[in-house]
Amino acid sequence: MQREVDRWIGQFEEGYWPPLAMLARLTEEVGELAREINHRFGTKPKKPEEPEGDLALELADILFIIICYANSLGINLEKAFNKVMEKYRQRDSERWTRKVENREEN
Repeated sequence: MQREVDRWIGQFEEGYWPPLAMLARLTEEVGELAREINHRFGTKPKKPEEPEGDLALELADILFIIICYANSLGINLEKAFNKVMEKYRQRDSERWTRKVENREEN
C-alpha cells in the first residue's frame, strides 16, 4: 500500500503535504468517520435527505492519510505494525478473557 500511494503522489509536483496539513486532513477524515458512526449507532439520526455513508470508505480515507504521513516521514508501516502487535501481545496477553474454542470430541 505504501508503494502504491507513493507512486500516486509522485506523479504530482506538489508531492506530500506538510506534516501539519496532513494532521488537519487526518482530523477531518476521522471527523467524517465519527459522524457516520454517530448516525448509525449513536443518538443523532441522519436527516431524511442525507445519503447513507460508507464506513469502509471512511476508514480507507483515514488509512490513505496515515500512509501519506508514514511515507513523507520515511516510516515503514509494516515494520511499525509488527512492533506494535508484539507490544500488545506482551503487554495485553492476559488483559481480557480469551474465547474458549468449541471442539467436539469424536
